Amino acid sequence: MKNLKLHSEISQNLELQSQQEVLLFSAFDFERNRLFFASSNNFIYTADLSSFQNGKSKSLLLASSVINQIELEDGDLITAFDYLLEKEALIIGTENGLLLLHNVDDNSTEIVGQVNGGVKCISPSPDGDLLAILTGFRQMLVMTHDWDLLHETAVGDGDGAGLDVSEFDGKDMFESSVSWRGDGKYFATLSEASDSSLMFKRIKVWERDSGALHSTSDSKIFMGAVLEWMPSGAKIAAVYDRKVENRCPDIVFYEKNGLVRSSFSIKEAVDAKVESLKWNCSSDLLASVVRCEKYDAVKVWFFSNNHWYLKHEVRYSRQDGVRFMWDPVKPLQFICWTLGGQITSYNFAWNSAVVENSIALAIDGSKILVTPLSLLLMPPPLHLFSLKFPSAVRDVALYSNNSKNSVAAFLSDGSLGVVELPDPDTWEELEEKEFGVEASISETGFGSFVHLTWLDSHILLAVSHYGFTQSTCASDSSMGEDGLSGFYLQEIELVCSEDHVPSLVTGSGWHARISHRNYLEGLVIGIAPNPAKKCSAFVQFDGGKIVEYASILGLAGTGGSTKHDDMSFSSSCPWMSAAQVSDSGSLKPLLFGLDDIGRLHFGGKVLCNNCSSFSLYSNLADQVITHLILSTKQDFLFAVEISDILHGELELKYENFVHTGNRRKEENMNFINIWERGAKIIGVLHGDAAAVVIQTTRGNLECIYPRKLVLASIVNALIQRRFRDALLLVRQHRIDFNVIVDHCGWQTFIQSASEFVKQVNNLSYITEFICSIKNENIMETLYKNYISTPYQNGGGDVQAKDVMGFDASSKVSALLLAIRKALEEQLLRNKSPKALQGSFVF
Repeated sequence: MKNLKLHSEISQNLELQSQQEVLLFSAFDFERNRLFFASSNNFIYTADLSSFQNGKSKSLLLASSVINQIELEDGDLITAFDYLLEKEALIIGTENGLLLLHNVDDNSTEIVGQVNGGVKCISPSPDGDLLAILTGFRQMLVMTHDWDLLHETAVGDGDGAGLDVSEFDGKDMFESSVSWRGDGKYFATLSEASDSSLMFKRIKVWERDSGALHSTSDSKIFMGAVLEWMPSGAKIAAVYDRKVENRCPDIVFYEKNGLVRSSFSIKEAVDAKVESLKWNCSSDLLASVVRCEKYDAVKVWFFSNNHWYLKHEVRYSRQDGVRFMWDPVKPLQFICWTLGGQITSYNFAWNSAVVENSIALAIDGSKILVTPLSLLLMPPPLHLFSLKFPSAVRDVALYSNNSKNSVAAFLSDGSLGVVELPDPDTWEELEEKEFGVEASISETGFGSFVHLTWLDSHILLAVSHYGFTQSTCASDSSMGEDGLSGFYLQEIELVCSEDHVPSLVTGSGWHARISHRNYLEGLVIGIAPNPAKKCSAFVQFDGGKIVEYASILGLAGTGGSTKHDDMSFSSSCPWMSAAQVSDSGSLKPLLFGLDDIGRLHFGGKVLCNNCSSFSLYSNLADQVITHLILSTKQDFLFAVEISDILHGELELKYENFVHTGNRRKEENMNFINIWERGAKIIGVLHGDAAAVVIQTTRGNLECIYPRKLVLASIVNALIQRRFRDALLLVRQHRIDFNVIVDHCGWQTFIQSASEFVKQVNNLSYITEFICSIKNENIMETLYKNYISTPYQNGGGDVQAKDVMGFDASSKVSALLLAIRKALEEQLLRNKSPKALQGSFVF
């Protein structure tokens, strides 16, 4: 239950040498953070990524690019291209069979070899020691980095013997590809089988050192030469062409032994074509370019609980010819580039799909899977009901206020979908249903959204990117009016022309209008609604600076009370949450931020240096946050009281969230060991539920009840004089019954004995309660380290002896007499011994 949230996208343009020139290939130098591109005119363009990933948001020409030309014979073209880290140079293959080593720094080119039939593909091994080259004669050459030929093999069916050069001209339609396993011990090829009349192909797995054939798959109709071995080595991804069956393509996964492991449909039109497949460096995301009838889409899938989720989709026009690459060392960043030279960097972060009121909104393609965890803990991909949108969902936001719940979704076609949900009390009737949601009506385009946020029930706030290809591919109206270019903070007003029926889902009739727009000089990292002020939000800029936005008034200036230096973070925090807390009786907002190296920030300080996830817990009485819940990279879970954060008692009570490794007594432990490594907090159940929901790396959900939260919920119920609820919580979680008496002193509780008996109304429960009473004050002994006592015990203003006529020094006898008197009064009031259920025993 997590969504792949896009938290920044930055685009720049390469200035090509001519209008007819297009980019054909790309390569990445991650040591120096450089991108290389080879063009149709044999130019090499070098782009320094740091030149446009510096927080500047406006699209400009990439002034720092370096241009080199490769001198080739007339008619010769670049056909293969990659970067060799060991040589710190580019390896280039040409149509005439030349192998060139090009050093960008000194613009020198060296011919290192020539192969017959031309170079079709170049693929360095992951360790850089070997180089696999496919020729136009269907031969696989494996060479060392010193250009010594290790072995040569025919990749087609047969042994390759007796090949006649005259049969091939090097320009045939031969398609194949090479993909290495992450450890470099094996590589796979995809090429035509002998029964090629129907374009059947086989996947072959080869041994690295000997070139011996390890395994072969069955002949299938594969699409193109798309082949990608997962870096971890578990799966080989390819694409089935199912057009003969009148079905859209399937992405299929093979094992090293050549057997099919699993597959899934891309859920597009029959004539859709998968151009490429690529895994990210951590092997948990699979992306592809899918060519559809009206657009090209870059799709990103994620696998969990035996289900492939489409987590993100970016659309480009077909004329752009979009390509992409994952960052070799950053698993949540990929870079798209077009034939015309536009480069766009997309930076993602995993966000929990569970929002503040314990509702999970999991994105899966064009659907949002809705699960209220407060009703049931349903493991994904199961869900209570779903919302179906016209195109894939890129971002989602929920507005929740009392019984009103509204969902807004930014779609991959550039439109906005809005739906108002019925009262949560009726959601059980929506089980297993799917509701269609129409795109909202708008006269202008929205650009490309990030950080979609609700300010009020009819106002949205988002950062929009104008003036680049992806934001204009959906429709003609997506182009920013008045020549808009760059990033803008936009306020969107929503109006529904249909009357909402409380028991129905309203997913049509919505009209959206941009009511306010501010140009942004800096890059926005996140937006969080201000819980203490209506129609207000905190905007985080790159570097962690926080500025408050007020509806209609626009972005706050740099001076006065609108700048929040006291809330700013010391670094950019992709995960940010705002909380309303109580400080000495007054309510105020607090901001918590988690950066990408595990530092949890608050008020200019770092609360924890090894945090992996966090959430916030409220008792729901006044929507005030009382606890910060966090997990560390050592798989410890802490429930931290907000008062300890405000009063600077963290280091004293929690040892800065670092476990010393010394054995402690169980009653002194202030953390919970998470039993499965890598599990993350995805949300909490507020109020009396007092639960923390975590998701393991396998995808299943687990619900745990920290003692500190349970005790806080019990005390909160007692403060509100909800005695029956408090007693049920005590029984459910096996808490000592003396909490009910000791939380504010037994002398005070005696005055509420009659109300306690009346609410509980069960003699069996009361029997359990009085049989557990003891003279010990457990709030100062057993639960001393879990919760503080709101009132001081020992005497108090109420003297039980004056009221009951017994010795006030004995807690047990005083309570027994008080409960007995309350029971007698209850029986007399009802005049029936059957008024109370169960049996009472002293």
